[in-house]
Amino acid sequence: MFLTCRIMFPISLHILTLCKKILHILLLSTPQYFVDVHDTVAEKVIVHKDSPRGTHFRRAGPHQKVYFKSEEVNACIVTCGGLCPGLNTVIREIVCGLHHMYGVKKVMGIDGGYKGFYSKNLVHLTPKVVNDIHKRGGTILGTSRGGHNTKNIVDCIQDRGINQVYIIGGDGTQRGASVIFEDIKRRGLQVAVAGIPKTIDNDIPVIDKSFGFDTAVEEAQRAISAAHVEATSTENGIGLVKLMGCYSGFIAMYATLASRDVDCCLIPESSFYLEGRGGLFEYIEKTLKEHEHMVIVVAEGAGQELLSENLLLSSANQKDASGNKVLEDVGLWLSQKIKDHFSKQKKMPINLKYIDPTYMIRAIPSNASDNVYCTLLAQSAVHGAMAGYTGFTVGSVNGRHAYIPYNRITEGQNHVVITDRMWARLLCSTNQPSFLRTRDVIELKQEEELPKAATFCL
Repeated sequence: MFLTCRIMFPISLHILTLCKKILHILLLSTPQYFVDVHDTVAEKVIVHKDSPRGTHFRRAGPHQKVYFKSEEVNACIVTCGGLCPGLNTVIREIVCGLHHMYGVKKVMGIDGGYKGFYSKNLVHLTPKVVNDIHKRGGTILGTSRGGHNTKNIVDCIQDRGINQVYIIGGDGTQRGASVIFEDIKRRGLQVAVAGIPKTIDNDIPVIDKSFGFDTAVEEAQRAISAAHVEATSTENGIGLVKLMGCYSGFIAMYATLASRDVDCCLIPESSFYLEGRGGLFEYIEKTLKEHEHMVIVVAEGAGQELLSENLLLSSANQKDASGNKVLEDVGLWLSQKIKDHFSKQKKMPINLKYIDPTYMIRAIPSNASDNVYCTLLAQSAVHGAMAGYTGFTVGSVNGRHAYIPYNRITEGQNHVVITDRMWARLLCSTNQPSFLRTRDVIELKQEEELPKAATFCL
C-alpha cells in the first residue's frame, strides 16, 4: 500500500520523521515473495518410473536473507564475444535491479570485454545512464573476443575492491568466467561471480533457450520473405538465405517453420550432398518444375565438410580470437555451385538471389519477448549474487529460472536432434528429402525390394 500526501501547511521535523517511519512500516508489511533456500528445479521433467531422481539446480529468485550489505557492494558488468539482441537490456536490468531492489549505488561497466579489466578504465553505471539503452542494438560497454588473462583480470577485481562480477557471454565466455571464479576462490576473495549466457545460435546446453534467439528468428523471417518475393517474381527464381548457426541449426529450423515459405532447410546437424539421386540439385530441379520458384535456407555451419574438400591445408582449421573455428562462407559457395550446375550441365536458366542478413540480425534491439526474458535473467542473477551465491550461470530450465554451475554450461553444445520431433515437423513442412549419403542410397535400393511399411509424419 502506498500513501500520497500533499503538505498544505508548515510541519515540524519531528512530525515529518514520524510520518516517514509509519510509511516505512507500511511498506515492510506489504506481502513479499521469497524463494525457499531448499527449492530446486529439475533438469528433466519427463522420466521413466524406475529412473533415478536426476539432476536438480537451485531455484533462482529473491531470498529473505542476503549476504551483501548494499553500501558495501561494488559490482561490475562485462560483455564478451559477438553481438546479440538484448545485451543492452541485460545491462540495464542488472544496474536497475541492484539499484532499485537492493539500494546498490556502485555499479561499474568494463569497457571492451575481458581485456577491458586491465587495459581500459571502468565506466560508472547508474539507472539514469542506462535508462534508454534497451532501445538500441549492440552493447554500450563494447565487446571483444579473446583477451582473457586470468591473473590480470583477478588482480583488477582485487585491486579495485570489486565484490560482484556479472559476465555476459557465450560458452567461451562462460568458460573464462569459470576460470576467474576458480582463481578468486583460490585467493580466498569474497567475490560473487555470476554469468548470464548469451548466444544467438541457442547452442548453450541445459537452458531452455538463450536471449536474443526469438528476435533472431523473427528478423530472419524478414530475409526469408524478401527471398520469397524475389523468387516468385522471376522465371525459375531461387532465393537463398544464409542464417546464423555455426554448429547448431536452431535459427534456420525455427525460422523455416515460422515462415512457411521455405522449400529446403540445410543445417550443420544434417549432412547433405549435391549431385546424384536424392541430392540437392535433383530436389531443386524437381521443385522448380513443380512450382517455378524455390526458397532455400542454409545455416552458416552447414556443408562445411563439402567445402573442406576444396580448401588448401593452409587455410583449413583457422580459429578466431575466442578459439572458434573460422568457417567458410557456405552461402556464396552454394549459390555458385547451383548456378554452375544449372547453366553448364542442365542448360536450365535460373535466377538466383543470395541474401546474407547475419550482421543485420545480430545488431538489432531485442523484441518484446526477449526484453522480458532479459529482464528475468538479469534480476535472477542479481538475486543470486546478493544472496551470496557464486560460480553460477542463470538460465531458464523447464520454464523455471535456476542457478547452474559453470561446468554444466561449458561441457558441450546444444544441437538440433534430427531424430527428434521438431526436425520431423520441418521435413513435413518443407517436404524436402533427408539427403541421404551415397552409401545410404545403395542400402535404400536394397530395401526397396522388401515389403513397404507405412510411414508416419509426427
